[in-house]
Amino acid sequence: MAEHAYLKWFATQTPAKYWHDSAIRAEQLEAFGNGAVGMTTNPFLIQATLNSDRAFWAEKLEKFPKDLKGDEKAMELIRLVTGYYLEEAKPIFEKGVEGEGYICAQTSPLHCGDDEFMIDQVKYYGTWAPNLTIKVPATKAGITAYEEGVAMGFNMAATVSFTVPQVIAVAEAAERGKKRAEAAGIKPGLTCAVIMAGRLDDYLRDVAHDSKANVSESDITQAGIAVMKKSYKIFNEKGYSTWILPAGLRGANQVYEMAGAKMIFSIAPKIAKLVDPNAPQEERVNIPVEQDVIDRLLTMPEFRKAFLTEEEGGMKQEEFMTFGSTNRTIDQFINDGWNNLTGFKF
Repeated sequence: MAEHAYLKWFATQTPAKYWHDSAIRAEQLEAFGNGAVGMTTNPFLIQATLNSDRAFWAEKLEKFPKDLKGDEKAMELIRLVTGYYLEEAKPIFEKGVEGEGYICAQTSPLHCGDDEFMIDQVKYYGTWAPNLTIKVPATKAGITAYEEGVAMGFNMAATVSFTVPQVIAVAEAAERGKKRAEAAGIKPGLTCAVIMAGRLDDYLRDVAHDSKANVSESDITQAGIAVMKKSYKIFNEKGYSTWILPAGLRGANQVYEMAGAKMIFSIAPKIAKLVDPNAPQEERVNIPVEQDVIDRLLTMPEFRKAFLTEEEGGMKQEEFMTFGSTNRTIDQFINDGWNNLTGFKF
């Protein structure tokens, strides 16, 4: 197993937590060998490991009930995979270090506007293991389900999230949920607010091309970084107890530029390979994106929605569902993930 000097430094010598973003066993072992202390999954990653790593899962799949269908089948396949890793991560979790030893599992992307459905799923997922982190979307309904999960003492992460307004809404919901939990004598769990920085860049790149916006490719690749840096500054100023969780990264720059942040980073194997082991071990989170880059990006209405707080003219919760990146990501989670799990062939 190759040791990665930069990732080792990033994971052990800065305030960051490194969570691995894949459910394929060989990749997970390498990441944990380089300092990863948790793991994120989604429906796409679950079906990817079941289809590409059949030999590893064969014995467990042999015992899997073959009569399950629809959402129930998808959820139990997610439980099969995450259950294995939850047990693997248990010794790390039992050390009691915040943000370490957790495995994520995502609720159905088919119901991102149905808070009651998601709350029921959260309750079910919450029975699996104490180190499970339950992922719901950062739509208005998803944030309602998120708060309920927090109030019940579950570890919660709000995903399908790309913007400053979304993570602020998530952090505020977490604070309300934790107060409710404590009032009921329940110990609050871990709370995370995802920023899918690279997916935001992907969306803005298409919008920029379509609208002939006066921005460069370099500007686009700094958009997600700008959102992460601004969010981190606001979280520190507000004293939120929720961890920002950068995910959906597209380049090593999104790791380098956030080094030094007390965040939980979801790093996929392909991004880990892009990170130079010999890159300067420099904390850059407090170095702002240049203002002229921000100014050019702000000429794009879609970036304004993502970068500005609601008070500054950014999105309201009612708009989270209709944001372009939200629609694109939910569609992928449904068609490349959840539907493949419901149709999984043994």
